[in-house]
Amino acid sequence: MPAPLNALAARSGGRVATPGRSFAPSALRSSTGFADGRAPLRGRKVAIDVADMADALGAMIELEGWAARIAPLPPGLSSDARRDLLAVAETDAIVGDGHDSGLDSFAYDVCALRPSPPHENHAATQWALPTSGTSGKPKLALHGLASLTAGIAPSPPTSWGTFYDIRRYGGLQIALRALLCGGDLTLTSADEPLAAYLARLVAAGATHVSGTPSHWRRVLMDASTSGFAPRAIRLSGEIADQGALDALRARFPGAEIVHAYASTEAGVGFAVHDGLAGFPARWLNEARTPALRIEGGTLRLKGPGVASAVLGTDGAPFDAEGFIDSGDAVAVRDGRCHFLGRVNGAINVGGAKVNPEVVEAALAAHEDVAMARVSARRNPITGAIVVAEIVARPGASASPALGRAILAQAAARLKPHETPAMVKFVDRLELTAAGKVARHG
Repeated sequence: MPAPLNALAARSGGRVATPGRSFAPSALRSSTGFADGRAPLRGRKVAIDVADMADALGAMIELEGWAARIAPLPPGLSSDARRDLLAVAETDAIVGDGHDSGLDSFAYDVCALRPSPPHENHAATQWALPTSGTSGKPKLALHGLASLTAGIAPSPPTSWGTFYDIRRYGGLQIALRALLCGGDLTLTSADEPLAAYLARLVAAGATHVSGTPSHWRRVLMDASTSGFAPRAIRLSGEIADQGALDALRARFPGAEIVHAYASTEAGVGFAVHDGLAGFPARWLNEARTPALRIEGGTLRLKGPGVASAVLGTDGAPFDAEGFIDSGDAVAVRDGRCHFLGRVNGAINVGGAKVNPEVVEAALAAHEDVAMARVSARRNPITGAIVVAEIVARPGASASPALGRAILAQAAARLKPHETPAMVKFVDRLELTAAGKVARHG
């Protein structure tokens, strides 16, 4: 079992920085942010509800190995969503924003919701992390520090940056990588302009930067990337299509470009280093950790990084052999496994299924498309038709002629029922808090 985060942080030589906060994780060993207020939290199921990500990470470091369960609350929750999440997490205490007592120490407000349970040493703290679902009752994947770090290999000190929020699985993975290697971690905030964050990454000397493909498409559209030259670019959270990979290679020719497969429930599956979309089909037949298989058209995984349980669901998320269904549709073509999208996100066009991500990749293959989002529109004959919103690349003219050219090129790669019936140019596409293209409906 890994050492508690507090012990790992004590050996860290790096710093964690957000626009409004900077601290050395090693300082928490001698200057705890809870002062005498942490003792009542021993053995509790604690929600962390603070605004700044550095404050949140400080609380996570100190509570891991102390609280029975940690539930970091993502920002921007409605009051109903917050209430539901606290209930699903079985929270009995909340750590909130406290007085700013200096750059290297914090003070937190502690709110006890129920009588204190017996004080026990919970060396195996559970982490209750929200899945990426956007509607319905919240679902929380339960992890331990061992499963969260299962996919992290030892490395020399590295300066990391990430577009993710560390209160979700993808961002927490990067925070743990930075802590385990003893390197710096430069974080952003929801209201920080992209150009400002890129400038801070350059100033911090960040060499490894992670985000979703949608994050990176926004970077490619931004004119302020001239001084931004990371040595390693990591994509995850969405399908990394060939167009995005090629565009990043052209913009950052000296960078190692890796796309990783991970989900909150299934953990880190693998990382692909060959610059191609998808992953080699031979991996399905190799002895790998985690083990991979395709069953019923979806990817399934089994390994030490998989969540132990998913709260807010009925029944266990595993099959009889211990594999968890990712819910991601995969097709095997020419020795390569290609991701098609979420099974529950398909559009039904006259009885035929359309994966929006497949259509978006075909649209994004056009040189003048920066981002694309595909959705369904009701139709009295087929039930639904496919429509597309497109952000044109800087310098391209968003004209009807360009729309026709984009559709013509995409149609050559798509089936007739997959081809959008219409295209609308927009200035930008909204991203979710997890950094994915926001989908409606």
